[in-house]
Amino acid sequence: MTYDVETLEQLEKDAAEILGRYPVKRSGLLPLLHLVQSVDGYVSPDGIAFCARQVDLTSAEVSAVATFYTQYKRRPNGEYQVGVCTNTLCAVMGGDEIWRQLSERCGVGHDETTADGRVTLERIECNAACDYAPVMMVNWEFFDNMTPDRALRVVDDILEGRDVTPTRGSAKVAPFKEMSRVLAGFEDGRADEDQGVGEPTVVGLKVAREQGWEESK
Repeated sequence: MTYDVETLEQLEKDAAEILGRYPVKRSGLLPLLHLVQSVDGYVSPDGIAFCARQVDLTSAEVSAVATFYTQYKRRPNGEYQVGVCTNTLCAVMGGDEIWRQLSERCGVGHDETTADGRVTLERIECNAACDYAPVMMVNWEFFDNMTPDRALRVVDDILEGRDVTPTRGSAKVAPFKEMSRVLAGFEDGRADEDQGVGEPTVVGLKVAREQGWEESK
């Protein structure tokens, strides 16, 4: 894939805005990778070369970063990244069964994409949301306290072209490319849609205050 003139001009404009946030250019590499992913749907070879030129690194050095983080995809990704946590707590709370049923419904395994390009399914080691286990994420939006039936309904909605709503976060899940642009640091005007911290997250703090517990010195 070679960027056309219009696409390249926009990429260069956006890259200049990103790099302007950092005193050292290479510090902007991670958002730059999200930027090219927002255009290509993955971190393509052209995207790697573009990032390398922007931050004065080699393509090999940029590739080393892109292959370290799982949010950067090295082949075309689905429109919706569906991640099921199968780490210890989520697994015993039902995550393994959720994964099994979603894999069967979609006909794909880990890091594989449905034939229609709608869903890429992924096992996630931890969503850092154990207070809502078992947890599933769609384009990094939280779907908490999931069951196999609820998870299947979410995926069926995606496969049939309907919007899906996370249990916290935005009012609906943005497609993968749009979310990648947000992760690159460009606002989508939806920050005020966040529902805030839920009760399970702060219950420990509430109990501590009720009991008068204090941090040991």
